[in-house]
Amino acid sequence: MQKIIQFVLLLLISLVFNKCQGQEPVLKEKYTFRAGDSSGIGKWHMGREIAHVMGFQGMRWLERPEREKEENTTRLFKNMDIQASDIIADIGAGSGYHVFKMAAIASKGQVYAVDIQDEMLTAIQTKKETSGTRNISTVKGGEKSVNLDPNSVDKVLLVDVYHEFNFPIEMIASIYKALRADGKLYLIEYRGEDDRVPIKKLHKMTEKQAIKEMKIGGLKLEENIANLPWQHCMVFVKS
Repeated sequence: MQKIIQFVLLLLISLVFNKCQGQEPVLKEKYTFRAGDSSGIGKWHMGREIAHVMGFQGMRWLERPEREKEENTTRLFKNMDIQASDIIADIGAGSGYHVFKMAAIASKGQVYAVDIQDEMLTAIQTKKETSGTRNISTVKGGEKSVNLDPNSVDKVLLVDVYHEFNFPIEMIASIYKALRADGKLYLIEYRGEDDRVPIKKLHKMTEKQAIKEMKIGGLKLEENIANLPWQHCMVFVKS
């Protein structure tokens, strides 16, 4: 009788285990794939289609003279309350438009210019050598990691780049690890709620969508500073 009971128990355990194993791919499903906008990659995250990455060919657009008027970078840096000793990471740094301006303010700190494209990093390195700027370090990022040491930065800046991450869940997890306990993430995205902002839909984000996506990464909205011409200035902290 005891052997029969043991057999039944083993059978039940096996059935439960096999059922869980069968469900595992569903539980681990993070993204969905379907046709969408021509500006998108056909990959969706929490109801949002991920946009194509802007290539290094758009470098001149990043350095356009009218950018200060359109985005008011000067005001953005005041929003960030950059201190001389701050350690800052600019993720998706592009040609370094924000990097060099922040390095001048954080004169006793460090700015990590993180980008996935070698051409962007080369442009930053060349400008760094030409200008003699010493407190900038270029970092080759990956699709799933910013490749920064854990607990290493005070502030992270994401300017019009998060919506292009092919793996947003993994990237935010990586940023979370790099941020210090009292660190802040500044998510700058063109306002998806405002049709007057002359940017393609997939290259904009709403505050509601951003909050939803950051929440699963362990980040909560501290405030959305509404003083930029076209963009949200959303400040996220560890929850």
